[in-house]
Amino acid sequence: NSTGKRAFAFDFTTKGVLMQAVKASEYWRLRDSQGKPAGLIGVWPERAVTFIDNHDTGSTQAHWPFPNDKVMLGYAYILTHPGIPCIFYDHIFDWKLKGPLQELVHVRKDRGITCSSKTVVKIERADNTGYIARVQSSADDPKQLYVKIGTAMWSPSADRGWGLATSGPGYAVWIRDGIPQPKPEPGLRRTVSSERPFLPIVDDSEDLEDEM
Repeated sequence: NSTGKRAFAFDFTTKGVLMQAVKASEYWRLRDSQGKPAGLIGVWPERAVTFIDNHDTGSTQAHWPFPNDKVMLGYAYILTHPGIPCIFYDHIFDWKLKGPLQELVHVRKDRGITCSSKTVVKIERADNTGYIARVQSSADDPKQLYVKIGTAMWSPSADRGWGLATSGPGYAVWIRDGIPQPKPEPGLRRTVSSERPFLPIVDDSEDLEDEM
């Protein structure tokens, strides 16, 4: 604040947590004790510069590289969440990931996701099978998205207007326009903790009937 809000910080915490989450299938790490995204993006997204790798952590120096086979899962996360995401030059040109990265960037722009603290992230599942969150630029924005990373076998209901926007091995993003959905999709409510990540899913069939 003393810089007149002109200073930003690389969100190394989010990188570290995200790396461990995708590497060891410990997706519960992505949800903090208050139900917010772990890392600086959950505390001060306006100043959080998110990234997967840079010339120090990855590339030829590889001091702290993101798992090679999980890079797109990482981008699916940071490009659908608040913060100021950066895309590594090597991943675009050397790794030939320009196509899927452009799709994620398009979704981010179309949904109006920015670094604003008004961005709403509702983490509806975070366990050892995957991470699922519903994101929108503000509480009353009709443009919404669901992002899933991990192996969880789940997708939102097409009957409620959800359509697949982009996907790849281990990740998927869906979008929906209309009145903001007040409740999680059926089958997503569960208590999440690092000690007991496999608690049973609560049956949401009654809630579904109420909404219909």
